[in-house]
Amino acid sequence: MSESKTYIIGPFSQLLTFDNTSLRGALINSDLPILENAGILISDGKIIKIDGFEKLIKSSKSENPIVEEIEGDVVGMPGIIDAHTHICYGGSRHIDYAARNTGVSYLEIARNGGGIWDTVTKTRNASAEELYELTKIRAEKCGANGVTTLEVKSGYGLSLEHELRQLKIINKVNEEISIDLIPTCLAAHIKPKDFEGGNKEYLTYLTQELLPEVIKKRWSKRIDIFVEEDAFLVEEARKYLTEAKKMGFQFTVHGDQFSTGGSKLGVELGALSVDHLEVSGDQEINMMGKSNTVATVLPGASLGLGCNFAPARKLLNAGAIVAIASDWNPGSGPMGDLITQAAIMGASEKLSDAEIFAGITFRAAAALGLADRGRLQQNMISDIVAFPVQDYREILYHQGQIKPKFVWKKGKII
Repeated sequence: MSESKTYIIGPFSQLLTFDNTSLRGALINSDLPILENAGILISDGKIIKIDGFEKLIKSSKSENPIVEEIEGDVVGMPGIIDAHTHICYGGSRHIDYAARNTGVSYLEIARNGGGIWDTVTKTRNASAEELYELTKIRAEKCGANGVTTLEVKSGYGLSLEHELRQLKIINKVNEEISIDLIPTCLAAHIKPKDFEGGNKEYLTYLTQELLPEVIKKRWSKRIDIFVEEDAFLVEEARKYLTEAKKMGFQFTVHGDQFSTGGSKLGVELGALSVDHLEVSGDQEINMMGKSNTVATVLPGASLGLGCNFAPARKLLNAGAIVAIASDWNPGSGPMGDLITQAAIMGASEKLSDAEIFAGITFRAAAALGLADRGRLQQNMISDIVAFPVQDYREILYHQGQIKPKFVWKKGKII
């Protein structure tokens, strides 16, 4: 299919557009704008018009569109956006997982040589070709599950050479697959064990040596930092983020996973998002509810670690912008199936279908600072996913067992 031509796709038994659906706060299912037997007119990868399928065909005759008629019942919605993943890595942490299930904590495992540093070692030892293939396979799996925009972090290199290698691989995969990869530099994941100096010196090394190279090579516009007792303390992170912000980077924060402080810092500095939030209390929840910083909750990490979900229900009730992402990583979130994770968390946190679908579409787009996707509206990128059901409520009811029948990226079926 050529993007230079005009297409009509449909009919969709139901089409969830999210047109005018609130960016923040709680939603009920009646808040969902649902069109029946709808079609979408697309040109140059963008949505031109949405209307009844037959009506759209008649009104668009002068444009001589190519009609791609869908057989059978499907429910369409914007392409899924996974706003937090770590899929560029080598090796496995199945030993960590087995140990956690016997009662050993995540932090204990890290202190005993497992955890993030174990993956850093395996990622450094992997060849560039192996990392490329692994990242591509994982990204394509996400695409098959309806994800059309996928954030991917570095953070398993933790040196100038290896962080740049990861970002180069992420960018190369992005050029060669159908979906969009959004690279994020997470060199501030932990201080590497082979770095001579403390946290302060390591973060200075990143701002003076690594980040200028990232800018020069245009491999990422975003940075992230893990704010935690065994990673970087709040004041250490504050200086790093402030310097990176001056350099023009957008930023997000791994915050409130095991202890609080990261969310407060993120809101104070104007982070696009704070991700995790499993231990956020009332103070943090109320603060996030009043801010424009997106609260990105990661059910995959809770499932992988066997801990409580982030307080998504309370965050929504407080008025927060809540996105839901998979946190696909080799340690705490190895599943990587966002729909499955979101459905399971939704049952536990009592989230409406509207809140879950908003969290993996336009609210997730806000977490990445992207205003051109996540809703089905005129002039938006025509990223669309269609599930083989008659009623949108079937999708989450089956908790990830129903996979997309069609996925379109910029109007092109993938």
